[in-house]
Amino acid sequence: MTEPTAAPAKTSKAGRDLPAAIGVGLGLVAVIAVGLIWAPWLFISLVAAGLALGAVEIHRALLLKGMHSAIYPIVIGIVISVLGGYLVSIVDLRIEPTTFVVICLSAMVIAALTNRLFGGAQGFIKDVAASALIIAYIPLQGVFVPLLMGASDGALRILTVILCVAASDTGAYATGVLFGRHKMAPSISPSKTWEGFAGGVLVTMGIGVLCAVFLLGAPWWVGLPLGGLISLAGTLGDLVESLIKRDAGIKDMSNFLPGHGGIMDRLDSMLVAVPVGWLVLHLALGG
Repeated sequence: MTEPTAAPAKTSKAGRDLPAAIGVGLGLVAVIAVGLIWAPWLFISLVAAGLALGAVEIHRALLLKGMHSAIYPIVIGIVISVLGGYLVSIVDLRIEPTTFVVICLSAMVIAALTNRLFGGAQGFIKDVAASALIIAYIPLQGVFVPLLMGASDGALRILTVILCVAASDTGAYATGVLFGRHKMAPSISPSKTWEGFAGGVLVTMGIGVLCAVFLLGAPWWVGLPLGGLISLAGTLGDLVESLIKRDAGIKDMSNFLPGHGGIMDRLDSMLVAVPVGWLVLHLALGG
């Protein structure tokens, strides 16, 4: 007698479980909104956990290429740098936030080197390169979240970056569907077009102007470089993550988020956009 099998989940044309994707997406939006509005430590803790899980996903992808990173000290360093970076941003502990996160990043590199030091010469370069890639890709970009949050209007700055990244993705998709003709990077992401990219930049610049005026109380023109550069950075982040997956021979980084794939499948654009957003807002509005 055969065992009963569950009915297959409804999937979209892209092969995703659409109801699960919508549910997970709404849940993430709700948690982020609650964190930004009422519970900043909840938001920062969510960021630290997301970055740590993202590092584990990249570590597993690199294992498929025979590269072994020092994932344990890296994960510990991510948590300390993100939570500690926010703490020193809001509490006077006689150390600058940027100094603190640089110390944390340096400590991660030293810990990764030490971790691999006694493993023999065979594969040393590949393993150290794997650790360096994860540190540069995940915590080096991610520590700009607590630096953004540490400003007096930090929640609004984070919200601005999030809205700009969402506008870039949505604008590029809609414009690409309607007008896309010329492939942007067919060997990396076949669906991306130059028309979609241009549309995403324009839409994001518009959202950037609205955010600058109505959220940040900044001059309208601040939104132009903010939106344009965030859109460019977000596109770069998406392409980089796609290349990592293609080289590793995987479709998704993991199945941690039902209907979405892995943590990095959702953080790819945001991760590269955050330091760009921090730089523009820091230069325009101060710390």
